[in-house]
Amino acid sequence: MISDERNPSAVKHSKHSNLVKPLTGNFARSEWAIVGGYCVTIKLLADQLIKALSPQYKCAYVDASHNDEITSLPGRLASDAVLEYTDQLNYSQFNFNSTITPFKQRELFSDIDIVIVNGNHQQAKAQVVIIDINKQASLQKRVTQLTNVELILLAENADDVFDFVKEAVPHWQQIPVYKLSDTEKIIAFFTGKLKANEPKLNGLVLAGGKSVRMGFDKGTVNWYGKEQRFYMADMLKTYCNNVFISRSSVQQNTGDYIAITDTFINLGPFGAILSAFRENPNTAWLVVACDLPLLDDNTLKHLIINRSSTSIATAYQNGFDGLPEPLITIWEPKSYPLLLSYLAQGLSCPRKVLINNDTKLLNAPDATALTNVNTPEDLQKIKDILHQKILTT
Repeated sequence: MISDERNPSAVKHSKHSNLVKPLTGNFARSEWAIVGGYCVTIKLLADQLIKALSPQYKCAYVDASHNDEITSLPGRLASDAVLEYTDQLNYSQFNFNSTITPFKQRELFSDIDIVIVNGNHQQAKAQVVIIDINKQASLQKRVTQLTNVELILLAENADDVFDFVKEAVPHWQQIPVYKLSDTEKIIAFFTGKLKANEPKLNGLVLAGGKSVRMGFDKGTVNWYGKEQRFYMADMLKTYCNNVFISRSSVQQNTGDYIAITDTFINLGPFGAILSAFRENPNTAWLVVACDLPLLDDNTLKHLIINRSSTSIATAYQNGFDGLPEPLITIWEPKSYPLLLSYLAQGLSCPRKVLINNDTKLLNAPDATALTNVNTPEDLQKIKDILHQKILTT
């Protein structure tokens, strides 16, 4: 709500929800425009970075063509097609004959870990500045684009940063300055930035289900001296930045834990995961169902140690059919737009999302730790297992 400046006590009506926005730039979460060099220099540097980083990160490059000789549209676009897709032997190609809006750009780049941009033609939320005597005038024309300079590179013909750059970037002395030929240092800079940008991990205990097969709320079962939802949340505390309990709109008790009420209703766990991302789209979510009474610290620790933040998720595969277990999974921020796109296609199965996308799958150290409880019969089996454990310890 916004106050009226003429009457501070008045409150203006806002017709839009106040949503938390993902920390993306023009293209992706981690993007740098390289500015101040010749286009060929920028492309060569981009090639070096992509070759070094691509074994671990999904990389993308953004440029613009300035070949004035090409005036005709390619392929079927010349016949007024809006989109042409070609499945090449070793890559896929999309040609658009329509405006790519900033919103569409972010959608297309949502799975990318690092975007390198030719700053002579496009902008990004962070910049790498090349100091080249021969490109001084060109860089000076773009000085207003230097809004978030994070690295300065000196070409062979330069010994110091231009004065106008020092004026435009007051904190320039705190910015790393390398020679353009210091390839290893430049790669190390980007590697460090990407590691530092890895999303923090929040925990979410799924406790908002209707428990129809059980006949009562599964989250209230007392296996270890407290309700299972609180026991699971306590387990996640060790590994997560913050821990939340997912609940439906009719449930109330979440103890000392902050609740995330399902805002995507009647979608089961799928809706709970989306509701968590709606609450905070900039963290990864370690999602754990409340009906896993045999889950232990070793299983959680193994999942987190082997987390792949460059995948959409890290999950265990079921020991019976090899399919991923979506309800003990680390969902990365890049999975949020993907989940929404599946929902738009009428799909609400989180396992289907994991199966059809880049998911890191692990074997559980102990497969029995993934056993869930859905019925009174399951409940009795787990009671017997726990009783047997007590007898043998």
